[in-house]
Amino acid sequence: PYYSVIGGWVIKYLIEYFAGHSKTLAGDAYFTTFISNGWSTEICFIIFTLFTLGIIYAGVRNGIERVSKFMMPILIVLSLIIAVYSVTRPGAIEGVKYFLVPNFDHFSWMTVVSAMGQMFYSLSIAMGILITFGSYMKKDTSIEKSTENVEIFDTAIAIMAGLMIIPAVFAFSGGNAETLKSGPALMFITIPKVFANMGFGTAIGVVFFLLVLFAAVTSSIALTESAVSTFEDELHWSRKKSTVFMGMVMLLLGTLSCLGYGPLANFKILGMQFLDFFDFITNSVMMPIAAIATCLLVSKVVGVDKIEEEIKKDGQAFRRKKIFCFMIKYLCPLFAAIILISSVANAFGIITM
Repeated sequence: PYYSVIGGWVIKYLIEYFAGHSKTLAGDAYFTTFISNGWSTEICFIIFTLFTLGIIYAGVRNGIERVSKFMMPILIVLSLIIAVYSVTRPGAIEGVKYFLVPNFDHFSWMTVVSAMGQMFYSLSIAMGILITFGSYMKKDTSIEKSTENVEIFDTAIAIMAGLMIIPAVFAFSGGNAETLKSGPALMFITIPKVFANMGFGTAIGVVFFLLVLFAAVTSSIALTESAVSTFEDELHWSRKKSTVFMGMVMLLLGTLSCLGYGPLANFKILGMQFLDFFDFITNSVMMPIAAIATCLLVSKVVGVDKIEEEIKKDGQAFRRKKIFCFMIKYLCPLFAAIILISSVANAFGIITM
């Protein structure tokens, strides 16, 4: 339910920007007041969830493919617009330097571990997404070329995202790096303050949160499709039945997450609100475990020879076989284990990341 709840928040902010309430959104207590009103967040969450389920229900070709072809180019264009606007603000060049110029004084192994954890989000690792959409690929599609495209576009979009946010926030804060801490506070508190103090702040706010909404929708679609596809393949359910069942699960867990900052604020698991707990258990525990299990499945059960056979179906050689074998057998399981242990230790206050 994580993307759906956050997606609901984005819808609320987008509506407010369309209404011209940029100054209201920049208020110190606006975000806290909003998420504390569980029913307001619930309505926005339901809208986002139903939109996602509608696309999934329409199927791969009529729903997911059409929406992706429409949203992805627009997402890139909007990213370029905001990135250019951000880096041209007065004082933004210092933010660009802060973002792109290495500062080894701040380097630590915990930074490396945090970066490794970010890969799960960025590359959709251990979520079932790559397996699901990989099964939809045509037989003559080059897997290695597709991998190269992911590497290029993922890195480019990540850099563009940094240029969208960091220079503008850096200029607004006068170089205070504390304002750049990740999480909901950056997107829903700091950035609205930045936009409110900019020229064309309302217009840029509309463009920015529209971009974030598109990103959230595409991510939510991918995650939901993975589950729906699994129900279809393993339980032989129809797409309608699978989508309805998945929708019920999303609404149940999402409702707990929405109300967790409001009416259910006193109910906590391991000292966390429902949304924070679901975020922790999926991203910090389940995904690293799934990654380790996948490495073992591929290297020990399926075997690298079978992987090579699939890759060679397009008539090309498996150029990365040696590095793939080394990573899938040794490096990836080790990194996933480090991420798992570090994340759990951080959650229980043993270490600080």
